[in-house]
Amino acid sequence: MIRSQRWKGAAFTVPFQLGFVFLYLLPIGYAVYQSLFLEQRSGLGLGGATEKFVGLDNYQQGLTDSAFLGSVLRVFLFACVQIPLMLGISLVLALFLDAVTARAAGRFRILLLVPYMIPGVVAAIVWVNLYSPLVGPLTPLGEFFGFQWDFFAPSMVWPSIGNLLTWHGIGYNMVIIYAALQGVPRELFEAARLDGASEVRIALSIKIPHVRGALVLTGLLSIIQMLQIFNEPALFRNVTPQTVTDSFTPIMIIYNQAFSANNYHYAATLSVLLALILGVASFLFYRLTSREVD
Repeated sequence: MIRSQRWKGAAFTVPFQLGFVFLYLLPIGYAVYQSLFLEQRSGLGLGGATEKFVGLDNYQQGLTDSAFLGSVLRVFLFACVQIPLMLGISLVLALFLDAVTARAAGRFRILLLVPYMIPGVVAAIVWVNLYSPLVGPLTPLGEFFGFQWDFFAPSMVWPSIGNLLTWHGIGYNMVIIYAALQGVPRELFEAARLDGASEVRIALSIKIPHVRGALVLTGLLSIIQMLQIFNEPALFRNVTPQTVTDSFTPIMIIYNQAFSANNYHYAATLSVLLALILGVASFLFYRLTSREVD
């Protein structure tokens, strides 16, 4: 009877398992397979192309590719600033929602989630137009207050992209942290207030320690998102190609190798390397933070 119930329960996971195999495992396996080959063309290319097994040669090239490694480092340094800033704002907003009434929290929660509901490409297009000195309102507004800023200048590209990502992502992270706050026993707050603790002290000593697990989760998701950033810099490239080059981020390099250079095998190699980098970065982040969570 128990075994029958287990099989019935497992049957509910079959759609997920099929989707996981066909949409994740098989594409990953095919990318690894493609990365072991190289396409060769004879003569002027009129004789067609043949695939040659080269083993790990593509990986050796990828690990010494200065453009790819530079893009990874560029995005990594950006993530070191962007992720703590975005999660810090999300944490403050979640603490604010937890301090107000349930009705007010529901209204603000929906308002803050609106940016996340907008598709990433649409959000990037909206902000590119807001940044535009020709049609956007931000440049005239800055001039009115005496500021001369160019959101597409080399020194402002990353802050402009970071502002867009923060606006788009704080609602989602805030909801996760706010949900964790709802699980904190309210009796702890009452006891702390009876002992004379201020609301700031309660937030620092009780609330934040209880949501470390949610912060770790949102941090992992943010790391994965940052290293795969593509839409925002790709749209910025249409405005400022001198600053945002085709090797600005790892995904942009992979995209250009696959669809511009028609070098699918090398693109597959870089995809596998980026997946490994993501895995290592996520593992190290989890190991460093999970100790505090435990």
